[in-house]
Amino acid sequence: MLKTSALSRLLFLLVSVLVLHPFIGAALALSLGILIGNIGRNIYTEEKRSKVAALILKVSVVGLGFGLNLNTAIETGNEGFFITFASILITLGLGYLFAKLFKLDRSISTLISSGTAICGGSAIATISPIIKADTKTISMALGVVFVLNAMALFVFPHLGNWFEMSAYQFGMWCAIAIHDTSSVVGAASTFGAEALKIATTVKLTRALWIIPIALMFSFIHSKGKYQFKLPWYIVGFIVSMILTEYVPLIQSIAPQVFNASKSLLKVALYLIGSSLTVQMIKGVGWKPMLFGVALWLVITLFGLVTVLFFL
Repeated sequence: MLKTSALSRLLFLLVSVLVLHPFIGAALALSLGILIGNIGRNIYTEEKRSKVAALILKVSVVGLGFGLNLNTAIETGNEGFFITFASILITLGLGYLFAKLFKLDRSISTLISSGTAICGGSAIATISPIIKADTKTISMALGVVFVLNAMALFVFPHLGNWFEMSAYQFGMWCAIAIHDTSSVVGAASTFGAEALKIATTVKLTRALWIIPIALMFSFIHSKGKYQFKLPWYIVGFIVSMILTEYVPLIQSIAPQVFNASKSLLKVALYLIGSSLTVQMIKGVGWKPMLFGVALWLVITLFGLVTVLFFL
C-alpha cells in the first residue's frame, strides 16, 4: 500500500497534468493549486515547486512571443511606456512614504515596493541580494506578492466586465496593476487573445524597468559593484517575435506553440497556488500585508482611471 506522502505526490502530479485540459481556466488552475497545497502532506518542498514554476513560467512567456505580431508589439510597448514609467514612480514613491507611516523595516518595504512596481517575485529575487535582505524578509515579501496575485486573478476579470472594458483596456490594466507575469497573463487570457497579447507585451516592457531600478539600488547599497543580467526569458520573448515575423517555417508552427504556451502557463499557476498555504500567509504578518495591500490598491486605481478615461 502506498504511503500518505506517496499518494499526495501522485495526486499532485495528476492534477498538474489535468490543468492542461482546455476546460480548466487560469483561475481554476490556481484554485486547484491552493487546494492541493493546503490539504496535501509532503508533496514536494516549496523550493522545488517554486523553481519548477519559475522555469515553466519563463518558457511559457517565450512561447507567447510566437503569437504576437512584431510591429504591433512595438507599437503597444511604446504606448504603454509612459504609463508604466508613471506607475513605477508612483509606486516606489508611495512605498517610501507608506513605509514611514507603517514604521516598516526598510528591507521588507523596498522588496514589496519593487515587486509591486515592476514584476512581482522576479523583482524581489533581483533586488534582495543587492540590499542584502535575509531569508525571512524575502519570504514575507514573496508571500505578500503571491496573495495579491491570487486575488487579482480572481477579481480583475469581474471588474473588467463590470466596467465594460475593451480587450485593449483590460490588457493594459492587467499589465499596469498586477504584480507577476503569471497572473497578468492568466487574468488577461479571460478577455481573449487581443487582451492577452497586449498584457504580455506591456508587462514585459514594465519588467525591463528592473534594469535601471536594480542599478539604482546597486549604486546605493553596493557601491555599483553589482552586475545585472537581462532575464533570458525577455530576450527569448523578443527573439520569438522576430522569428515569427521573418521565418516562414516558424510562422507555420507559431499558432501551435502559442496555444501550448497558454496551456503550460496554467501549470505554472497551479504550482504557484500550491505555495499559498495557510502557514505561509500567517508567516507574513499583518504590517507587511497591509503595506502591500495599500500600495497595490493605489496602483490598481491609478491604472483603472488611466485606462477608462485616457485609453
